[in-house]
Amino acid sequence: MPINQLHHLTSGQLFRQKDDIKPSSPNQQGTFSCVRSTESISTMSFAGKYELQSQENFEPFMRAIGLPEDQIQKGKDLKSVTEIVQDGKKFTVTVTTGTKVMKNQFTIGEESEIELMTGEKVKVVVQMEGNNKLVAEAKGMKSVTELNGDTITYTMTVGNITLKRVSKRV
Repeated sequence: MPINQLHHLTSGQLFRQKDDIKPSSPNQQGTFSCVRSTESISTMSFAGKYELQSQENFEPFMRAIGLPEDQIQKGKDLKSVTEIVQDGKKFTVTVTTGTKVMKNQFTIGEESEIELMTGEKVKVVVQMEGNNKLVAEAKGMKSVTELNGDTITYTMTVGNITLKRVSKRV
């Protein structure tokens, strides 16, 4: 493929080169062919429903972000269900905890407005790291959502306090 056509590849068409790339012939500058094979890679699908299995540092984290104590006590033992709908780079994430439903929509790499656990709405740009990790930062908090098989691990850090939540696909 001529090198000037590489920019036309979409994320689903990216290739991880296993071996060497060499010019097709000594006279063809900028034209390359694969000597051996390539392995196609793409973004993993986050789509599905996930039920909370465990969490660490819930109460200290919620206090650190300013959630009222009565809400912390009500929410600490509730099992949340997260539903993720993914269409390429577009995501809709709906989290249901008891009777509270929080729905956020975003597109990877684009500024979006999302609602935080406190109810506050903020602008954020969600980035993809590798093919299985969503990363965002807002208001001094860093959020990382990592998919491994049927398990999503969600970590949110503010200051030196990290909330870790592990959910399984149902």
